[in-house]
Amino acid sequence: MKINQDTVLRGQKVTLVPYTAAHVPRYHEWMQSEELQRLTASEPLSLEQEHEMQRSWRDDADKCTFIVLDSGRWPGQAEENSMVGDVNLFLTNPEDPTVGEIEIMIAEPSCRGRGFGKEATLLMMAYGVRKLGIIKFEAKIGQGNEASICMFKKLHFKEVAVSSIFQEVTLRLDVSEQERQWLLEQTNHVEEQSYAELKQPDGVLDT
Repeated sequence: MKINQDTVLRGQKVTLVPYTAAHVPRYHEWMQSEELQRLTASEPLSLEQEHEMQRSWRDDADKCTFIVLDSGRWPGQAEENSMVGDVNLFLTNPEDPTVGEIEIMIAEPSCRGRGFGKEATLLMMAYGVRKLGIIKFEAKIGQGNEASICMFKKLHFKEVAVSSIFQEVTLRLDVSEQERQWLLEQTNHVEEQSYAELKQPDGVLDT
């Protein structure tokens, strides 16, 4: 999705930036982890396949993704060294573009349990509501991923289905006016900035 290709969302703990080709090698390293493959229900890809996937995320109208950076490291350090995970929105229902399926991955073990995933998810949800017109969110999480299930429930998601075949739990949040106000209050500290203006001058990242 090209709508966010120059968008940076800067929170207190995390900063969301567009997923570019320069992020792919680090992302590819992460996805060699059997634990992350299991938690994300992903198959390992070659580096070239990962680059193709990045181009798909950039160009497809039904996908929106940001790379999650540690706000304590970037700007300042190289983006590749500041990456901690990614957050995604899929517009899964062509008949209802107000539904978004959200995914969050904090890939760096040292960054888990520190509120990075929660803030990244809130930033993406607020972006989805404000910019993409999302009013219904879904999250599909592996049954064994208790930490993620618990986090989404803290963000007011309700468990609506369990699939024993896929071994996953589906949670949903309908964004009422009250939920919208809560979400905007939770993210009123966020700064939206231009990615092109913030990129490190000595290491311009191509898209």
